[in-house]
Amino acid sequence: MRYAAITERLAHLGGAKWEVHARAKAMQAAGIPVIQLTIGEPDVATPAALIAEAQRSMRAGRLGYSNGRGELALLEALAARYTVRTGRPISTEQIACLPGTQTALYTVLLTLTGPGDEVLVGDPLYATYEGLIASTGATVVRVPLRAENGFRMQAEDVAALITPQSRVLFLNTPHNPTGAILTTEDIAALGDLAKQHDLWIVSDEVYEELVFQGGQFASPFDNADLADRVVVAASISKSHAAPGFRSGWCVGPEEFSARLLPVSETMLFGNQPFIADMTAMAVSQTSEVARGMAERFARRAGIIYQRLHGVHGLRVHRPDAGMFTVIDVNVTQLSGEAFAGALLAEEKVAVMPGESFGAALAGWIRVSLTQDDSQIAEACDRIIRFTARKQGITA
Repeated sequence: MRYAAITERLAHLGGAKWEVHARAKAMQAAGIPVIQLTIGEPDVATPAALIAEAQRSMRAGRLGYSNGRGELALLEALAARYTVRTGRPISTEQIACLPGTQTALYTVLLTLTGPGDEVLVGDPLYATYEGLIASTGATVVRVPLRAENGFRMQAEDVAALITPQSRVLFLNTPHNPTGAILTTEDIAALGDLAKQHDLWIVSDEVYEELVFQGGQFASPFDNADLADRVVVAASISKSHAAPGFRSGWCVGPEEFSARLLPVSETMLFGNQPFIADMTAMAVSQTSEVARGMAERFARRAGIIYQRLHGVHGLRVHRPDAGMFTVIDVNVTQLSGEAFAGALLAEEKVAVMPGESFGAALAGWIRVSLTQDDSQIAEACDRIIRFTARKQGITA
């Protein structure tokens, strides 16, 4: 039987990247204790007030169909939020509500790109980005994010890869997996390139509220000179510890939003009204859990850096935001995949291989910061023991 070309484009981009995580979950289900440091699950429960709002809304009968753009109260809450953030009026006509950042990004890219187009995206990159781009028929063009530049995208590296087929510059700030934050200067330089070559800028900002103390979030959407070419996607999954509710959005120019609307309507009609009501509450006030998460994740990143950086040749990159840190394990002469697989088998510590996030992290691992401090410390001890053993180092 025959299948659509999209199945071929995505055939190698699914769950295989998460094989170590799946194996660790299976071990845990079998009763084997594993320190699980693979995915970015918030380390706190969804705030009770948000759950109560969703329950109130359901009891009030907010269980019917929505519409393609989203529920008015949520659209108004998001418009107010971005009006304050950007310092310029943002209307509800610039916004579409979708089930999570992933769906928002899929719909955005489907609206902006197609076969023959190229999307410039940083490498390393979040594991699903390659599939998001390939699903539209566009081509992934990897911009190297270098450790010596703090994994921040550099305009000169982008410029070297722009072709007449370039359509979108895809940013992620704060960045997963490295926790890097683009500066206003970085964004200005990238924005100049986008204007010179008529590129859209798509910015995944799901970690906006998880910036560590001393860090400063910046967005291309907040730059008025770029407003006609920037689309932002985000959600409450990380900021409000609500990943299971699948509530996200995108914001961009009004014409873009109008073009996106029939694409969205072809897939679905907005998010569920009771979830929209909960999300409106969430985005209308400061998150009660985001600051605590940022403080804990920063502290755990510090623990990992202090305990591992320079030990037996390991190199730890200190993040400025987010839920992860990355560690260079090339000194062991193992790939990230081999290191992660053997670490799980021998020491019962589950981490993600760097190769799941692109060639730039070959020989690295990504470590989640979402377990408690004692688990993080114990994982460090096991990584030290494992690394020493692989290099034939004895105490």
